[in-house]
Amino acid sequence: MSMLTDTAVVAKRNVIKIKRVPEVLVFVLLSPIMFVLLFAFIFGGAIDVPGSNYKEFLIAGIFAQTVMFGATFTGVGIAEDMQKGIISRFRSLPMHPSAVLAGRTGSDVIYNILSLLIMSLTGLLVGWSIHSSVPQAVLGYVLLLLFAYAFSWVMAYIALIVPSVEVINNASFMVIFPLTFIANTFVPLETLPGPLQVFAEWNPISAITQATRELFGNLPPGAQVPDAWSLQNPILYSLIWIVIIFVIFAPLAVLRYKKLGRK
Repeated sequence: MSMLTDTAVVAKRNVIKIKRVPEVLVFVLLSPIMFVLLFAFIFGGAIDVPGSNYKEFLIAGIFAQTVMFGATFTGVGIAEDMQKGIISRFRSLPMHPSAVLAGRTGSDVIYNILSLLIMSLTGLLVGWSIHSSVPQAVLGYVLLLLFAYAFSWVMAYIALIVPSVEVINNASFMVIFPLTFIANTFVPLETLPGPLQVFAEWNPISAITQATRELFGNLPPGAQVPDAWSLQNPILYSLIWIVIIFVIFAPLAVLRYKKLGRK
């Protein structure tokens, strides 16, 4: 109970920070709008998706990319708190050691929820729509948020190792861009060269994107079922990755935080 109470206090602190620094939220919300408009109107006429509107093919990939970038706010926030000495103050308080990290990762889900909402509205304006049932669509959004939450623990661990905002930003771009572009996010897998296609088939970002397209009903009519098991069962494969990432990096981040407390 103390862990839950402490986590709620830290999460509330981070939510209040959003209110007090609205400029951060503005740029967070402008970024997904920019991605949707750029890809829809600049690449939309150049990329052919057989049997489908490219804008409907695109939005799931934009969702996957944006929640990945949204998870980096956890790392940036922790790095800033480390540099300002706030983490040191937290360590001096009688708090549960997991509360600071759990509160940070939990509150940052709000960023991703707002980003998904803004992207959905922008997608509707450019011609995207959901063709599935409400429960399926809700499951698609939940799956995206779960993946972002799991990945935020990766960024939390990195921020505790290298507490530098600049390093976090550079590292996130170096990791997220290859993962999101060598996938089925923006182009059909068939257009990729052989080795890259194999990597993309088992890339968890491809699974998240494929699962989201299925749950939103954005797959082309009569679309060919991929040969890879990961894309034949994208929801299950995505959940497996979510569990693996969380089980590995949440304990590592907490252990790293405890070691900082012993210094």
